[in-house]
Amino acid sequence: MKTMYGRQFATMVGMVLLSFLMLGASFATLSYQYTIREKKDTLERNARYIAQFTSDSVESGGKLVWQTPAFQKYLSSVAKVSDSHVMVATPEGVIVYATSGSADLIEFQYAELSPATVASIVDGSRVGMDQLDGLYREPRYLVGLPITNDKGYLQGLVLVSASASNISGVWRDLSGILLVTALAVVLIAAIISSVTSMRQSQPIKEIAAAARQFGLGRLDVRVDVGSRRDEVGELAEAFNAMADSLAKSEQRRSEFIANVSHELKTPMTSIAGFADGILDGTIPPDQERHYLQIISSETRRLSRLVRSMLDLSRLQSDERAAQQQFDLCETLVRALVTLEGKVNAKRLEVDAQLPQDEPVPVWGDQDAITQVCYNLLDNAIKFSQEGGVLGLGVSVKGAKATVTISNQGETIPPGEQQLIFDRFHKTDHSRSADRDGVGLGLYIVKTILNSHKETISCVSEDGVTKFIFTMTRA
Repeated sequence: MKTMYGRQFATMVGMVLLSFLMLGASFATLSYQYTIREKKDTLERNARYIAQFTSDSVESGGKLVWQTPAFQKYLSSVAKVSDSHVMVATPEGVIVYATSGSADLIEFQYAELSPATVASIVDGSRVGMDQLDGLYREPRYLVGLPITNDKGYLQGLVLVSASASNISGVWRDLSGILLVTALAVVLIAAIISSVTSMRQSQPIKEIAAAARQFGLGRLDVRVDVGSRRDEVGELAEAFNAMADSLAKSEQRRSEFIANVSHELKTPMTSIAGFADGILDGTIPPDQERHYLQIISSETRRLSRLVRSMLDLSRLQSDERAAQQQFDLCETLVRALVTLEGKVNAKRLEVDAQLPQDEPVPVWGDQDAITQVCYNLLDNAIKFSQEGGVLGLGVSVKGAKATVTISNQGETIPPGEQQLIFDRFHKTDHSRSADRDGVGLGLYIVKTILNSHKETISCVSEDGVTKFIFTMTRA
């Protein structure tokens, strides 16, 4: 019984069986006691009637009333109706008449009861199972009462006994009915428990089998939930959701490795080709400096790629962004000052729409948001046209502060405006303009803002491209 099915089945059957045993024992005990009490009350009632009738008959007809046919017929009727033995004895304990209703008990005629038995009948304590001084071979349920007149004078004894087998027979019949009922209920409970246990354990077996398939690398396996809406169904749905997430993660991992391989392959091929050309003399000595500069540029590009990947790994490993209060406008201006050389090199005009003499405090990780501003400004400068306008603005509405960074250049196609935030994504027009880029800047921006529970969007129309992100006000 190591399986959940076996344990649940055994538990259910055991509980039903134990419940019926306890109920059966209680019912049998109560029914037996009720039957004994009912039989005792009946015998005592009949004995009192006989004693009263005998006393009245003695008072009116003399001491030998038990010899009259009317008296004997009365005793016989009582014995027959109650299915018992009725005996009348003298005050000294001599049985003068005994009947079973269907026949007179001649063998008991003139039998003498012991003084102890007579004394127990006189004081009214002769009740219970008894062989009546050996007159009966087996114990019978016996009630004995004295026959007295109104003055308390002892006129005789009356004894009424019933077979114990009748009482035991009733108890056996009740026990038999209870046993059959218990077996039927246990059988039904076993069938129901078997079906329900199988229904509950089957999805878990399927989940275990799917998990083993996962271990073998098959991420397309799913568990059939069907119409189940219970806890097991929720478990299966959660497992399928986890499987979908793992499959997507594996797909992203494969795409990431493919992109990294592609990004590393190009500069390494250039470095190896030009280095071999210089070493084997294919490249003329007067051009070696030019190609060494290309090798140096590609080496720095590899360094930036590795550094960006390390930054991305660090950002993705952080569970939540650090929360501190800082001025968003000041952070944006500091990032712009850092890029002053690139702005001047392209002769860009900066159009800053910032709140005048009023800070905009927000909550977040200041270092991470500084990197967001730097990456967006660097990207805007890189793809701006010569002498264009670089716009940056901060606006406040409700609980949010909105930052807008724009540039004048080529329009990003609508189908690619959401793809630019993916890892290593580059539009065709940007590859020639951004040979030094590694395609991770905007993905890092989106990752940082996601960790802050903030949003970022891109709008590109008529040669003007805007990046808009939000921050929570402090």
